[in-house]
Amino acid sequence: MDHITGTIKKLVNDPEDAVDELLEAFVSAHADIVSMKAARVVGRADEVAPKVGLTIGGGSGHEPAMIGYVGAGLADTAAAGNIFAAPSPGIIADAIRAADSGLGVVLVYGNYMGDVLNCRLAMQIARAEGIDVRAVFVSDDVASASETEWERRRGIAGDILVFKLVGAAAQRGMSLDEVERVALKANRRTRSIGVALSSPELPGASAPTFDSPAGVMEVGLGVHGESGIRREPLGSADEVGRMLTERLLADSPAPPGSKVAVLVNGLGATPPLEQYLIYRAVRSLLLEREVEVVRSYVGEYITSLQMAGVSVTVTVLDEEFIGLLAEPARSVRFVE
Repeated sequence: MDHITGTIKKLVNDPEDAVDELLEAFVSAHADIVSMKAARVVGRADEVAPKVGLTIGGGSGHEPAMIGYVGAGLADTAAAGNIFAAPSPGIIADAIRAADSGLGVVLVYGNYMGDVLNCRLAMQIARAEGIDVRAVFVSDDVASASETEWERRRGIAGDILVFKLVGAAAQRGMSLDEVERVALKANRRTRSIGVALSSPELPGASAPTFDSPAGVMEVGLGVHGESGIRREPLGSADEVGRMLTERLLADSPAPPGSKVAVLVNGLGATPPLEQYLIYRAVRSLLLEREVEVVRSYVGEYITSLQMAGVSVTVTVLDEEFIGLLAEPARSVRFVE
C-alpha cells in the first residue's frame, strides 16, 4: 500500500485495521491497568469488588479517550468504535456485561445521535438479560444548542470530569440510584466550549475534514472533525482564553464565591505551552469574577486526531463534588 500518495502523511498500516491494532497495542503496553474483555471492549485488569459498574465509550481517534479512562476510580469498561463512529450495540452490550457485578451499570456517553441510538439498543439487550443499566448522555457543549435546549447539546471534553465524578461515586460504594444521581448532577453542572485552528486528518483520507484559512479560528468546534459554528479572526492566548471563559460564565450559574474545576484540553496538535497560556487566561478571569479554581486539569484529555485548538471546561463544584474529585484514581490517563 502506498503511504505517500495524497496530501496527508500517516504512520499507519492498513487504515481499516488501525483501531484493532491500536487496542491490541494499548492493552499490551498497559497490561497492569487494562485488558481486553471482548472484541473492541477494554476493561480493568485488576480484580474489582462488587460495585456499580461504569461503562463509557465512543468512536476512536480521540485518544486518550475513551480507553485511557478505564481503571480504579474511573470506568470499568470502554467500548471502542471506528474512527469518529459509535460502537455497535453489540459491542456496547458486551461492555455493559463486563462491567456488571450484580449491582447495575451506569452508561455514560457523549450526546451524539449514533451513540445515543446504539446505547439505547444495547441497554435493551442488557435489560433483557437482567442487568439494571442507566444511561446519562453528556451534553456540555454550550455552542451546539441554547441553555433552554441543553438536552440537544453535544458532549465534548466535559465527558472527562463526568467520568471522574461518576467513577469516584461508584468506587465509594454508592447505590445505582446514587451513582446515576451524581452523573445527572455532574452533567448539568458542566459546560465546555472550544476553538479549532486546523482540521483533523483521518487515516486513509486524501484531504483534511474542513478548510481552515490562515488567520482564522473556528469557534464552537465538535470533536468528530466538525468545524465551528462561526469563524472569527485568530486572537492571542489571552483574548481566546477570556472569550471562551466569558461564554461559559454567561451560560453557567457560577456567581461570585463559587468553586469550580477547570479543564483545558488540547485537541491533538496544540503544544502544552499554548494550553497553559489559555489556562492562565481562564484562571485570571475566573479570579476577577471571584470564582475559586479548586481543581485544574491541563493537557490532552479528548483529542480529534491532530486537530489544532483547545477547549475549556468548567464544572461548578459543591462539597460532594470536591470530595469526589479528590478520590484516588488510576488509569492510563489519570493518576491521582
